[in-house]
Amino acid sequence: MEQESIGAEDFPTWRAALPNRPLAGLTVLVVEDSRVASEAVRLLCLRSGARIRRADCIRSALRHLQTYRPGAVIVDMGLPDGDGADMIATIARAMPRVPVILGISGDPARRKAAIRAGADGFLAKPVESLALFQEAILAALPPDARPQGLRALPDDMIAADPEALRNDLAHVADVLAQADDTAAIDYIARFLAGVARSAHDRMLEDAATTLARDHAQGRALATDLARISGLVQDRLASARIS
Repeated sequence: MEQESIGAEDFPTWRAALPNRPLAGLTVLVVEDSRVASEAVRLLCLRSGARIRRADCIRSALRHLQTYRPGAVIVDMGLPDGDGADMIATIARAMPRVPVILGISGDPARRKAAIRAGADGFLAKPVESLALFQEAILAALPPDARPQGLRALPDDMIAADPEALRNDLAHVADVLAQADDTAAIDYIARFLAGVARSAHDRMLEDAATTLARDHAQGRALATDLARISGLVQDRLASARIS
């Protein structure tokens, strides 16, 4: 297969340097439509010394890659305009290749699809641990770009941002109001499961999982959608009160 070209210039060389900010100088492109997930990654990048650029869909991400040269790209496996695995495959076979490509998903089972598509690693939502985030990126780097010597592992944890969570729930409510095809149902189930895991909302996660299961088995979905709609509206109402 002929290799694709994302841009004319090579991606910049980079190596970890500062023990307490091991990603200093690295630019990370996060392709993620969930505000709560992308905000968590933004804070993790900030505390690691990395710069961040964000895209909420495949089309926007590919435009970024025509102009900017990130050292790492983190791709959500379920995006509104396509499968994250397809984007990972496109980036992985493009020349020059992005040094680090990671998949990210609220469904741990998507790890295999990400690696099969060409990702160097995988992050399972919720992405909360600063140490695990740094290690996922550093482990995917070429050996000569990794930090030398001992490195202190931070114990910082990132909590879900309440405003970002409200934005995600409002987005689900909007999509539910217009959900009339298979693609929309698949998207709601994937998106909401990731948001629920980030918020540690087991009831909402179970509702999203049930929707995905029933849809895959060809069952009627009216009850599932009504349940999710009610749960989302309850949480939005609680957020407004608080």
